[in-house]
Amino acid sequence: MIVFARYTLEKNYLTERKSLLKIRLFQLTRDNDRQTVLSANEHDTYAYLQEVEILMETTVKVILLRHTPDPEEVVAMAAKLCYSPSDIEALKEKIEAKDQNIFLKRLIEMHHMSPIEHASFTFAIEGISRACSHQLVRHRLASYSQQSQRYVSEESGFDYVVPPLIKEDEELYRYFTDFMTQAQKTYNHTVKKLNKKGIEGEGANQDARFVLPNAAETKIMLTMNARELLHFFSQRCCNRAQWEIRRMAVEMLKLAKKVAPVIFEKAGPGCLYAPCPEGSHTCGKIKEVRKTFLALSI
Repeated sequence: MIVFARYTLEKNYLTERKSLLKIRLFQLTRDNDRQTVLSANEHDTYAYLQEVEILMETTVKVILLRHTPDPEEVVAMAAKLCYSPSDIEALKEKIEAKDQNIFLKRLIEMHHMSPIEHASFTFAIEGISRACSHQLVRHRLASYSQQSQRYVSEESGFDYVVPPLIKEDEELYRYFTDFMTQAQKTYNHTVKKLNKKGIEGEGANQDARFVLPNAAETKIMLTMNARELLHFFSQRCCNRAQWEIRRMAVEMLKLAKKVAPVIFEKAGPGCLYAPCPEGSHTCGKIKEVRKTFLALSI
């Protein structure tokens, strides 16, 4: 079996500000004699790849694609409509003519949350693992569209997410990356064997994907209304949330704050303005958590 590497340059979205480039490694397999282009010694190869950071690793990228135009004005209008005798056009003119910040803050303090549901936000997320997306879709008051492992082939190489604790341990990191490479080989072998039986495309992919790990990268679009986002942030920005979805949630919060600073002014983990809701399971770092989230730039 010939194993060869194809390199492509892509912009590293973790370091966009410095306009750095990273090299992405794709390992492809073909039936023939075994040959490793990078190195005759597999362990030397992985040591080299680790040193120059060109393994198929990825990390989270969040984009706010769309949101309700003037979301805070829409929320203010929905709330005032409940108590105003004015017609819609007159109410709209009053809302647009006056700053609604004070009113919105009072609305949130009163926990009159249903008007906040009229503002929605659509995010595109990539560079997260399937383990992370499984947690994400548990938030049911949302709409999701996820890249399919049935219709999208991974023969050219799947990206994956490496947990920080594994990456910082040289031995664990090597075991981890070895397993990812073996999963890729098994996937490709399964597809090719099924192809020989006349099973191609999604028919082959849907069975071959069973060997892909939870670490495999996925891409997903989600839409949530502002009220659900507030709940999502309270759960997933918490220190007790898994590190990956917490990182993703913080990036989403930063973007939401820029668009609707009043609505999301106090958004974040449940302990931000109240005692820790985790009780005996608290992380014990409430001061550090509050300092971090209160410092989030708008």
